[in-house]
Amino acid sequence: MDTGRQDESRNPTETAPDTRHANTPPEPPTAEEQPAAKTEESAAAKTEEQAAAKTEEQAAATTEEGSAATAEAGSAKVGDSAVRAGLRRLARGWRHPRLRLPKRVALGLVLVLLLPTLAAGIALRVNYAGDPAPGTQTRNRDALWLGHAWVDGRKGEADIDALAERLRGSGIRDLYVHAGPLEHDGSLPATAYPSAGRLVQAVHRRLDGVRVQAWLGDKLASEGPDGLRLERAGTRDAVVRSAGQVLDAGFDGVHFDLEPLHSGDVHYLSLLDDLHGLTRARHVPLSVASHQIDPLPALHSAAGTLTGHPKWWSQSYFGQVARRVDQIAVMSYDTGMPLQSLYGGYVAQQTSLALEVTPESTDLLMGLPFFHDHGVGHHAYAETVEAAVRGTRLGLSRTDRARERFGVALYVDFAATETDWTAYREGWVREG
Repeated sequence: MDTGRQDESRNPTETAPDTRHANTPPEPPTAEEQPAAKTEESAAAKTEEQAAAKTEEQAAATTEEGSAATAEAGSAKVGDSAVRAGLRRLARGWRHPRLRLPKRVALGLVLVLLLPTLAAGIALRVNYAGDPAPGTQTRNRDALWLGHAWVDGRKGEADIDALAERLRGSGIRDLYVHAGPLEHDGSLPATAYPSAGRLVQAVHRRLDGVRVQAWLGDKLASEGPDGLRLERAGTRDAVVRSAGQVLDAGFDGVHFDLEPLHSGDVHYLSLLDDLHGLTRARHVPLSVASHQIDPLPALHSAAGTLTGHPKWWSQSYFGQVARRVDQIAVMSYDTGMPLQSLYGGYVAQQTSLALEVTPESTDLLMGLPFFHDHGVGHHAYAETVEAAVRGTRLGLSRTDRARERFGVALYVDFAATETDWTAYREGWVREG
């Protein structure tokens, strides 16, 4: 509402127009007034003509607007009618007898795709049910992956003190310290780990019985043109020399992580034979990180055919690797599972599958996700340390609860949170 107009309507000095002489006939004009009167009459007539013309224009405009609105309404009705007619035709076509067989085939394909997925999800959820058996906690054979900062000079004595304090009272016996990566020809620059000797000695002074292993790895050329090629004998020989090199620097063992490593790779088995000959002669452990095991028979073959990336190893191949090393750590994370219950059930299954083929002489470790990435392959809200520990204990309880050479491996120190460490201690170090 306009404020000025509102005030004007309330002006107490305003008086009503005088209507007392409204019915009094006007006096005839004088001679002088006649020309003026004619002029006024002409002007009045012109004004009336203009007013009439304006009225006609407004009427025409109103008519046009009405016509347009009517046309739009008609178009909308026509459109609605067309849509309804199209849906009726579609419904009649869908009910046509000739489509009976194609519809059944389509439904069958949907069921073929959905039912195995649903069944697998139910199986994993059931696998996560129940209570772990008493005594399925640490055997004091656990491990922790450490980043490169521990050997390149970025970490000092204060950091080592804090690490030692963190590890006291835990079940961690092995530290996998990143000392690589290897060059694609298998060699390793000595400049990659300048502080290795100091670190090993400092850990030995603070933590009795804890071993510091050199973590070496590289990208393999198994799915692309670039990377380390295990099929080359010269490359494998260079990897063995690199292992001897880090042992000469003072490390207590060697841990290898080569990816992506396809199931059935015989060149990798040959490399492990050569490496184990070296470490056995030095009386130090040979350790490897492994891919996960097929949750369904031959799934790695199907994945390789469809995606070119056979994520899993066959259970048989896992056993062949485990028999050639002293320690094998399953990278039981990056599973893509969307729920903690599914992830925990998956870890329980992986634990059982690995236990079934790992010899008693080899330490079997299940990986715990001490990192919090978010992506297609890893959902941090689902892949938790708590779920992994529970799944590990369930698998151990059901398959080989008395096994001594067993533990967990924590990946990785620089991404871990206090929540991760608490879940490890409460769920695995002491019974929760």
